[in-house]
Amino acid sequence: MTMKPSPHEALIYLMVVMSAADRDMTDAELGRIGSVIRTLPVFDGFDENRIIDVARQCQQILQQDNGPDRVLDIVRDNVPAELHDTAYALAVEVAAADLYVEPEERHMLQVVRSRLGLEHLVAVAIERAARARHRSLPDFKRT
Repeated sequence: MTMKPSPHEALIYLMVVMSAADRDMTDAELGRIGSVIRTLPVFDGFDENRIIDVARQCQQILQQDNGPDRVLDIVRDNVPAELHDTAYALAVEVAAADLYVEPEERHMLQVVRSRLGLEHLVAVAIERAARARHRSLPDFKRT
């Protein structure tokens, strides 16, 4: 019998599925996942030593029929509704980690928004905040 994933595990599953959305899990994305888990309060109490095991669990689910849909159902069902905006913010962080959001990642973000029932303006605000966080001064050189 399969155990129900914890909210922490479900959030990690979401970040893994976002990283895999374009079929290229970059070092920047994987590094961002680790950084998020180590630093954000939503992961307080999670044992960092389990990251790889949880990511492997997610990969096993992704290899099944309708794997991404199964992962998103797990996220929706195991992350409290009050944290669905946080879950979306984590997905956006991973998508933005390599400073370019691929079309496949954009599509996956749309699917995540829909599955989590996020209001459009909430999602736009989260996306805008991520863009602001990832900018650097060279992005705005004076001419």
